[in-house]
Amino acid sequence: MPSGSGAGAATGRGPTAAAGRMEEVEDGSRGAAGRPASAASTRFVRCLYAVGFLDLFGVSMVVPLMNLHIKSLGASHTVAGIIGSLYGIMQLFSSTFVGCWSDIVGRRCSLLACILLSALGYFLLGTSTTVFLFALSRVPVGIFKHTLSISKALLSDLVSERDRPLVMGRFNAASSVGFILGPVVGGYLTELEDGFYLTSFICASIFLLNAGLVWMLPWSEENAGNRERQQGNKGTDSFSAKTNRDLHSKSATNGAVTSGSLFWSPWVQVATVMKRIKGIACSDLWDIFLVRLLMSVAILLYYSNFSLALDERFGVKPLFAGYLMSYSSALGVLAGCLLGPITRLYQHNTYRILLHSSTLTCTLILLYASALSIWMVVLSSTFLAFSTTIGRTCIIDLELTIGGNEASGTLLGVGQSVTSVGRIVAPLLSGVAQEFSPCGPPSLGVGLALVAILIMNANKQKYCSHGNVKLKNQ
Repeated sequence: MPSGSGAGAATGRGPTAAAGRMEEVEDGSRGAAGRPASAASTRFVRCLYAVGFLDLFGVSMVVPLMNLHIKSLGASHTVAGIIGSLYGIMQLFSSTFVGCWSDIVGRRCSLLACILLSALGYFLLGTSTTVFLFALSRVPVGIFKHTLSISKALLSDLVSERDRPLVMGRFNAASSVGFILGPVVGGYLTELEDGFYLTSFICASIFLLNAGLVWMLPWSEENAGNRERQQGNKGTDSFSAKTNRDLHSKSATNGAVTSGSLFWSPWVQVATVMKRIKGIACSDLWDIFLVRLLMSVAILLYYSNFSLALDERFGVKPLFAGYLMSYSSALGVLAGCLLGPITRLYQHNTYRILLHSSTLTCTLILLYASALSIWMVVLSSTFLAFSTTIGRTCIIDLELTIGGNEASGTLLGVGQSVTSVGRIVAPLLSGVAQEFSPCGPPSLGVGLALVAILIMNANKQKYCSHGNVKLKNQ
């Protein structure tokens, strides 16, 4: 969607600098030094895959049923829309703060807090017998449901840049499997008496199970693996010795809880969070986040009126559109598993993968917008599932590479906020474009994707060199 950091400067590391680092985490292959991949890292990564699966499995059990439930409580369409919008707004503003907070207090504390508070929200949802209680239950979830972003930041702390796209892709695939299975289980449970309340309690229980899993993770081994990775990075990165000394002076390992940071006063933590966010805002990462925004809006425009457009253009019923979207989701899972071979084919050049996947996405949306038969839509949906999945993973990897692995929580939080802006803007643009034609939203998406591609081409040197992007907060 969507890691650890110093406040003063963030440094990028090129993929070619990984020669002496920890080898492929999942494959267990041998690197330049001939050492096997860290067993602790492998265990940790696999446990995080389970965390991602359980997270979206629980959420997807409940989310499709929420509109039906709030209507059954007597809420009007307007009230239901306002509550849904408030949740999105809370996510927009909280993701950056929570991501930055995870850089300060450490991944373990922040991840546990987010999981437990999200569990509280879903427990309250299971007791919501009035519209007010329903709205109240969305507050802790809206503020703290950033478990996937923190998990990705933790993965970025744990693995080398060379392995990061592969591991991120598999994490997204595991999460997507949960999102595919969850609605089926939720739909079955809701047929029972008081099914929605039962489903909400089960979702809260899944989050408590997830918290237990996170608590039992081998954190001491993860910290040791982080120290080994940092030592392996020294002397291989293309940046100055001063940068390495700066990173060392910032203390502890990436993502680990720094001693005493958890016990700072809330005001000190808030001041530190604001300082880091200011550093991101004043950096020259605007182009990366703009590319992410444009591509997100382009993809959202493609899906915004999908069922309605298929009905108007080809007379296809919503059931077929639902099957087609499920088919695309399944292909997205497969695409996540194929990121390893793809990155090796591109010699771990994330920029080239992102540029080519974005170009393919733009072409496929254009094919859908100009399709003359339903089979052209099926063809475009098939390959679009691959290109969008790969593009989402690569833009996150590029953010962390250019912005610096030392600020991953903050960077991923800002990225999630950017995506949230896209979710707010896309329905408005879709409504306006659809006034002209059923093909209006995807056609507008093609234009936005082209702008994103032009921005990437204009900044090619920056992306390829993986230069050091300074955060101007000192």
